[in-house]
Amino acid sequence: MIKVERKVTEKSQKAIDSLKKEKSKNGSYNIPEVNAALKEMFHGKCYICENKQITSYQIEHLIPHRGNIELKYDWNNLFLACAHCNNTKLDKFDPIIDCTKENVEELIAFRKKGYFGTDEKLIFDMLDCRIETRNTVRLLQEVYYGSTPQKKMEATILRRILRKELSEFKEYVREYKEAEDEEKEDLKCLLQQQLRDSSPFAAFKRWLIRDNKDAYPELLVYIG
Repeated sequence: MIKVERKVTEKSQKAIDSLKKEKSKNGSYNIPEVNAALKEMFHGKCYICENKQITSYQIEHLIPHRGNIELKYDWNNLFLACAHCNNTKLDKFDPIIDCTKENVEELIAFRKKGYFGTDEKLIFDMLDCRIETRNTVRLLQEVYYGSTPQKKMEATILRRILRKELSEFKEYVREYKEAEDEEKEDLKCLLQQQLRDSSPFAAFKRWLIRDNKDAYPELLVYIG
């Protein structure tokens, strides 16, 4: 989970206008304009797990609307989620961090410890003690490890995708460290892309650089 700007774009304005019309007739918020705008804003990633290999997109209400018509059609309350995360969150973790308003990476450290074949573990370290942060950590733990037999299977698949993505990123970093001259600059550009908001699992990649800032201080500029 990373901070995402809720920018005013042509697509987002169409979504807002369409939501007003749907609200007036108690229609659906799950409409093409809203889906297109959310996909643009969240870079095609689930806002919770940051996976891009999504087979089922869903519109998620940050604050469960529970029939409240204002929350139901509020553009600022709508987020893009995968089915796994949306069905994990439901209304069990309210309130959580609003990633369109706060820098999640300043509130939670995202780390993966261990290696394949050993005791691998994803760690979400709280950097403050607010209830929103505690609930977000609880949600992330359940997303990545599951609480029911079905969700545990889904979480296993999610961790495999994350492991592969981080392994490739680490290999790029190793190649960058060993490279020289033009090749090094090319790899630096590649790492810059890997650390962008649009990159899958960006929070884990950025914290890997933060935790090794003495070795790669020049890469910190790419994560703010």
